[in-house]
Amino acid sequence: MYGSNAHNIYAQNNVGIESPSKLVEMMYEGVLRFNAQAKKAIKDGDIEKRVYWLNRSTAIITELIAILDMKQGNVSEYLAGLYNYEIHLLASAGMDKNTASLDEVSNVFKGLLEAWRETTNVAN
Repeated sequence: MYGSNAHNIYAQNNVGIESPSKLVEMMYEGVLRFNAQAKKAIKDGDIEKRVYWLNRSTAIITELIAILDMKQGNVSEYLAGLYNYEIHLLASAGMDKNTASLDEVSNVFKGLLEAWRETTNVAN
């Protein structure tokens, strides 16, 4: 459904992307930004914005699943499961107006972002 929408959005907005690892970092940051906006919309009772921001986060996570290299084994399989669970939590946050689920997703992506930055800085 979302396909490569997240990639296209970032590619259009950031023509000078240096590397695929930078793109993943930006996608993690996007999830955090969009979740913050969704949380504000939930608190404000703004249904339209809540749905909009949750859909944006979901689109990015869907793209993260699509770009996983499943030939890499256990790590890719783990991330696929984790990302799918995070999508489930976002859906729950949207239906139940549950900011705790949204916070859980944000905490996971903060950890992923930190780990990603550590591993890509070591690799570069």
